[in-house]
Amino acid sequence: MSEVSINKIALVTGGSRGIGRAISIELAKSGFYIIINYKSDKDGALQTLKNVTESGANGEIIQFDISNRLETKQAIHDMIAKHSVLSVLINNAGIASDGLFVMMSPEKWDSVINTNLNGFYNVTKPVIENMVRQKNGVIVSISSISGLIGNRGQANYSAAKAGLIAASRALSLEVARLGIRVNVVAPGLIETDMIKEAPVTEIKKIIPMARLGQPEEVAKVVRFLCSDDASYITGQTICVNGGMS
Repeated sequence: MSEVSINKIALVTGGSRGIGRAISIELAKSGFYIIINYKSDKDGALQTLKNVTESGANGEIIQFDISNRLETKQAIHDMIAKHSVLSVLINNAGIASDGLFVMMSPEKWDSVINTNLNGFYNVTKPVIENMVRQKNGVIVSISSISGLIGNRGQANYSAAKAGLIAASRALSLEVARLGIRVNVVAPGLIETDMIKEAPVTEIKKIIPMARLGQPEEVAKVVRFLCSDDASYITGQTICVNGGMS
């Protein structure tokens, strides 16, 4: 790999599709070398990599399950050993498994918490250790409007996404003096596979802007938070939801 600036290597978890793919492309346009994480969709990750290279940047794909602590720790250890530094982390990977709380199985609760919240710990812990040593870094985590106002049938998802906001805020206070910024982006209803079976016509009625958001609209906010233009912004949650909150 050719030499890359310390500010230009980014890991995007869940980068094989949707918001993760859009973020990868946006950061690539800004000259980042993109490390695209995926759990099982290798073809999707390779498509994201193709989009990254078409944007004039370079990158690679890496497979690990963020809910598996040991697997994630080893993958990130190997990644940092290879690249020496990792200056930007985008915690994007997540799942939903909806259902009314009174009928929610332990498996549904655990799977969402383990991926969306424990996954934040599993990925961020080894990354932040490296960032502390280099006294430089940016972390942006993707939460959700469900983590701000809740959503019927999403007690597990809302709990995980709200926890992500609180954990990020606390972490930002711990590392601000070390040159590390930690922020959250909370999308609303974005046109991705996650809502492909949702009643879009009815959904639009509850959005003040009367339309779904696009992954690129989330990605542009993330790109800003990763740039020097956001050098005095940390501990914040930026909503991208068409006015819903």
